[in-house]
Amino acid sequence: MGARKRPSRNAPPAQALNGNGKAAGSTYAQDKATRQAVALSLVDYTLILSLVFGGCCANVWSYEQLLKMDAHIGTTLTFSQMLFITAQSLPSFLFFPKGSRVPRLKPRHVPLRDWALQVLVLTSGSLLNNWVFAFSVPLTVQIVFRSAGLAVSMLLGYAVLKKRYSIAQVAAVAFVSAGVVLATLSRPATPKASSSPPDVGRYTIGVVMLAVSLLLTGILGVFQERTYTKYGPHWKEGVFYTHCLSLPIFLLFIPDLKRGFGGLSDPRTLSPETLSTFGSLSSIIPYAILGANMLTQLACVSGVNQLTSHVSSVSTNLVLTTRKALSLCFSVWWFGNGWNAQLGLGAGMVFLGSLLYTFVSSAPRSGSGSSVPSSKPSAEDGGTTARSKAAEVEADARSETIRRRRGGKPRAA
Repeated sequence: MGARKRPSRNAPPAQALNGNGKAAGSTYAQDKATRQAVALSLVDYTLILSLVFGGCCANVWSYEQLLKMDAHIGTTLTFSQMLFITAQSLPSFLFFPKGSRVPRLKPRHVPLRDWALQVLVLTSGSLLNNWVFAFSVPLTVQIVFRSAGLAVSMLLGYAVLKKRYSIAQVAAVAFVSAGVVLATLSRPATPKASSSPPDVGRYTIGVVMLAVSLLLTGILGVFQERTYTKYGPHWKEGVFYTHCLSLPIFLLFIPDLKRGFGGLSDPRTLSPETLSTFGSLSSIIPYAILGANMLTQLACVSGVNQLTSHVSSVSTNLVLTTRKALSLCFSVWWFGNGWNAQLGLGAGMVFLGSLLYTFVSSAPRSGSGSSVPSSKPSAEDGGTTARSKAAEVEADARSETIRRRRGGKPRAA
């Protein structure tokens, strides 16, 4: 008989069996794949959180910096945002027909007439949203006030979409609304206004404009939900066409646009430190900040969209609520915006109520007689325009698209 062959010490682990009768090499490969997946997930989440916190907070900073330079730049800022979003989305909707060098728009899933009313609502809400600062409403109050979108969504959902809500949800929204009222009535003084008596009339007009903008954002969400229910979740098409078709409206505001762009080059809008530091290059600083506002808005929207597709609605709202709180604190610290105990209490009630609403809505409920909207990023999370960088419906639309790509069954409308 020949000598028995001794196994090599360097034999791969796949030759051994573990206690469960499985190849150890297979377990080793699975562990390695798991570690790689965890490492990639950490990279993904790090990037997403960097886009959400870095991009959104930088967007709020650049937005407030522009408004500090010229409080009447709202029309110019809205037009720039609409144009940037249109230009950034356009390549996705172009194709070259066979044998032609001239690009054409891809066939639409939704008729243009269905976008027309949304264009008017979106543009009106965006303009009002960016005009508010000129009426002595600090950004700190604006951040808190926009969180009242929960109440608007609930009222419209109940009255128009026939949704029903639990007592806990109504209580949470009432808590948020009380916080918004408390913060709005606080009227913190800004550094510029501290030496002059406050203009209650202008402040009241600004708050009314902010409330109308919030209502228009909620109405836009209802229109979007009806459109997506009828034609499918084509939210990217909605973002492109609603912003693209809004551009001709700004022909009515050409004088404001000229004054706004001209005001950016006015050296009086810059601080003496900036003028002495950059010298002859100081004239391009406002335009650089405007460009930064556009780019950080894109980063913020990308981060929020990726976040909603990776984690649950509860986690999404936790992150976005934390981001709002950081933006509020940063605005007070960097720009020296007014702050008082009443504003702090109101802001705390708003953020706490938003979190309570999220947890209550995500809890399993018996019966099917009520409709629970998913948590979603507000307009302020997606940038400074009133586009619901996807409001509630677009978040649902993204989830539906992901589900279809993975081969799952679509939900019933």
